[in-house]
Amino acid sequence: MKDSVLSEIRGPVGILTLNRPDKLNAWNAPMRARLVEALDELEANEAVRAIILTGAGERAFGAGQDLNETKTFDADRAEVWMGEWERLYDRIRSLSKPIIAALNGVAAGSAFQVSLLCDLRIGHDGVTMGQPEINSGIASVTGPWIMREMIGIARTIDLTLTGRMMEAEECFRIGLINRIVPREEVMKASLDLATELAGKPPVAMRLNKARFREVTEASFRECLAAGIRNQREAYATGEPARMMEEFLAKRAARKSA
Repeated sequence: MKDSVLSEIRGPVGILTLNRPDKLNAWNAPMRARLVEALDELEANEAVRAIILTGAGERAFGAGQDLNETKTFDADRAEVWMGEWERLYDRIRSLSKPIIAALNGVAAGSAFQVSLLCDLRIGHDGVTMGQPEINSGIASVTGPWIMREMIGIARTIDLTLTGRMMEAEECFRIGLINRIVPREEVMKASLDLATELAGKPPVAMRLNKARFREVTEASFRECLAAGIRNQREAYATGEPARMMEEFLAKRAARKSA
């Protein structure tokens, strides 16, 4: 499990790398659990004052949920799955230290959501971001919650119902990417920003971040309750499993063509 998220410390900055590059850093239960553990470790380390989250390889920050895991879920496992996301999202939201997403390539679905839960995002021209979960039969709840908080209901409806991916320029224009730099400079720019933030007064930083969490807490808890309700209903119908099998079959056919 430890290999699924790599941890490194450079001065006052902790760097976490999602490490399933052969799967485009798609989430599974061990990687979710390991990321929570790694964030706990950095939060407890007083020498670390800022955190960077990135993805291994050049193709993806993260492709979202690993469908090979969720295609076998029933309603009960879907509810447990939502609990796993709650633990991860709550851990990111409760950090006292700033966290920056260093984006490389695709950030889709739940990886898109995790990047939006970070405080700042640095990307490059080849980054694409979006909420394509509907295309694989997954009902979106946490994604629309965080998108609505950041870009409003109209854009949230567009992205959720169409499942379209946005290019970096659009993401920057609507405020989802804070800075665009050349691909080879993403980590350097992220380290420079993280080092700057690490030098800010820590009590003020902690209190500012706690306030941001506080003003979004009620809607966060409501979306998790809705997520359990919706995922139980969806998985009980069998539609997600059918759509995921179809999606995976089409992807396999493209790869073999």
